[in-house]
Amino acid sequence: MRKVKKLRLDHENTEGWRSFSLNSEGTERMATGAPVSDRGDAVEMEDPASRFQVQKHSWDGLRNIIHGSRKNSGLIVNKAPHDFQFVQKTDESSPHSHRLYYLGMPYGSRENSLLYSEIPRKVRKEALLLLSWKQMLDHFQATPHHGVYSREEELLRERKRLGVFGITSYDFHSESGLFLFQASNSLFHCRDGGKNGFMVSPMKPLEIKTQCTGPRMDPKICPADPAFFSFINSNDLWVANIETGEERRLTFCHRGSPSVLDDPRSAGVATFVIQEEFDRFTGYWWCPAASWEGSEGYKTLRILYEEVDESEVEIIHVPSPALEERKTDSYRYPRTGSKNPKIALKLAEFQTDSQGKIVATQEKELVQPFSALFPKVEYIARAGWTRDGKYAWAMFLDRPQQRLQLVLLPPALFIPTTENEEERMAFARAVPRNVQPHVVYEEVTDVWINVHDIFYPFPQSEGEDELCFIRANECKTGFCHLYKVTAILKPSGYDWSEPLSPGEDEFKCPIKEEIALTSGEWEVLARHGSKIWVNEETKLVYFQGTKDTPLEHHLYVVSYESAGEIVRLTTPGFSHSCSMSQNFDMFISHYSSVGTPPCVHVYKLSGPDDDPLHKQPHFWASMMEAASCPPDYVPPEIFHFHTRSDVRLYGMIYKPHAVQPGKKHPTVLFVYGGPQVQLVNNSFKGIKYLRLNTLASLGYAVVVIDGRGSCQRGLRFEGALKNQMGQVEIEDQVEGLQFVAEKYSFIDLSRVAIHGWSYGGFLSLMGLIHKPQVFKPRGAEPPSSLPATADPRMASGCTKPRQQLSVGG
Repeated sequence: MRKVKKLRLDHENTEGWRSFSLNSEGTERMATGAPVSDRGDAVEMEDPASRFQVQKHSWDGLRNIIHGSRKNSGLIVNKAPHDFQFVQKTDESSPHSHRLYYLGMPYGSRENSLLYSEIPRKVRKEALLLLSWKQMLDHFQATPHHGVYSREEELLRERKRLGVFGITSYDFHSESGLFLFQASNSLFHCRDGGKNGFMVSPMKPLEIKTQCTGPRMDPKICPADPAFFSFINSNDLWVANIETGEERRLTFCHRGSPSVLDDPRSAGVATFVIQEEFDRFTGYWWCPAASWEGSEGYKTLRILYEEVDESEVEIIHVPSPALEERKTDSYRYPRTGSKNPKIALKLAEFQTDSQGKIVATQEKELVQPFSALFPKVEYIARAGWTRDGKYAWAMFLDRPQQRLQLVLLPPALFIPTTENEEERMAFARAVPRNVQPHVVYEEVTDVWINVHDIFYPFPQSEGEDELCFIRANECKTGFCHLYKVTAILKPSGYDWSEPLSPGEDEFKCPIKEEIALTSGEWEVLARHGSKIWVNEETKLVYFQGTKDTPLEHHLYVVSYESAGEIVRLTTPGFSHSCSMSQNFDMFISHYSSVGTPPCVHVYKLSGPDDDPLHKQPHFWASMMEAASCPPDYVPPEIFHFHTRSDVRLYGMIYKPHAVQPGKKHPTVLFVYGGPQVQLVNNSFKGIKYLRLNTLASLGYAVVVIDGRGSCQRGLRFEGALKNQMGQVEIEDQVEGLQFVAEKYSFIDLSRVAIHGWSYGGFLSLMGLIHKPQVFKPRGAEPPSSLPATADPRMASGCTKPRQQLSVGG
């Protein structure tokens, strides 16, 4: 017990008093209660540590606790290898079957680097083989001096949520063994494999010199000719020859002005909204095949790119974080209900002679304006090329994000860009009637469409008028599943010289066949960079999903020729993230559980060739074993319960580290609650959610619940918050709190704090508004003050019609 002084303060409604107590340091603490006298009487109060089972610490003490936790967790954070590339060795006399390239952080290093490991052909099954991480680059510092990135690089790092330094991505051309990457505010390349063989010691990467000012962003190797690579400089598209050093600017949208007001156009650059909300970080795509034209034998190389005009997008001004500069940064930002950028797809072509010299360049645009051909398209969600280069393809999304179209665009549909209207009409009349867009697939929903990358077109035979592809679709059943689709490429006969624009369904192709490869109330993982791997020889498709439980991700395989049995390849009891080898005989799994820190293992698939579906995975080698958990780490417990509406929800609880029978502990509810995020699953939480364990070590009970609105449970589950944000989520959270209070006697429902970031910050505020009797203190860091401007799915909760909304950021 300790003595404090009571101070009287008039209440606003004069019906009672609010009392403030002064602790020993002289700071005020408020408590509600009956009116007290204005005398400075000394009274006795119960110490918080004895009442609430929370040990009191000074600020220095708390700082030391947090530093200690971070120091221990630093042993495993950001250390796992990633971005794998398998290269098979053809020399049968070699003791190694593959060389494996990846990004990783070697022991003792603080930055990512390019590494490789050798995978042996044979292993001893009774021994644990730990592959060594070998440096590709010799004494190379990838991080800029003093860690200073350009403004463009800083913004991209924010959009990608990059917290590591060094080499964070690379492009690789397997046939030539060429690697291309950004580092130290420049571009570098090196070679390993290909016709020059494999290196045996670290090499020095070669810097690619330039005449451009400013950073060269988004570098890519030309797949049809690896002598060339492309990049973005000052919001325009460039190409260069690695061998000769020749550079050529392909587009002329940007004038080089530092003012966003004076220079609103760009080419090949994904806008803020596209990066932030649709996870597309590039705005251009190389054609994988070259064509030869003319008697001189010139080679033509093509790049599809997005041109953006943000002149009608609102400009906002944000104070610079560097306060001493006393300036603001200006950005184009489409607020809810305001205009989005104007967009178009174009082609950049250039021709080279036999010596690799660029002899001509040309910009091309669609035969009719993009807005006339596709009037309801607001966003280009994804784009690319078929493998033979016969078609470019794009996924178009309307503004309400309820209709997605998958469209094929033949290169002949693009005509030379010209300001002369007569010339343009002549070019348009020359386009044959059988050259047209093909809308080969369409998805429609009354909720919203979650954009993803899964589209696998099969090669077409010569003269074939059909396109067969594998596509993931969430709209058909409410759960994301794989479908094998065959569309008939039927020409409409539209005449491009006609003055009238084509009708809405003018280019829609009939679907000949659509076969469900997977089904059920579970999900194929398609978002956040998830992939599928298709083996056309064995007619198998490998994918990741939640078939066994929504709490775990696993690698599965199914036949796309005779869909039926689905075989799981990874070990249950863990959540896995996998990468397949290019010949489908091996895979890598980065896996963990709530109680096991991450491991990275290599597995080999073996079994009879006449039954490839049932080849069994065998542990082959380890790339990283699980590190020891920090000494003060106690993993959370996962629980589930059914709501009053009979919906099964999952949660997890961090128990206070010093629970005493019969004693109550204050509770912290950590929330997110919005779409695209799943907090509760069977993966290790000791890195990303370290602070929750720290709270538990201080005597708090920490509860996390994935209510309706979170992902991996189907579109209807995730879309339950549409038009009622901050309502259904809070109801689920409160029901979850009531459940854990009944199950765990140490939960104190009279002392519940709510805390969250971003949409979780918004929910924290909604909790205080809608359930003030439940939630007392709260931490909203930082809340979305207008959620409709923070996420496209949240816009549906606003009062404006959906067609007036932009996604914002």
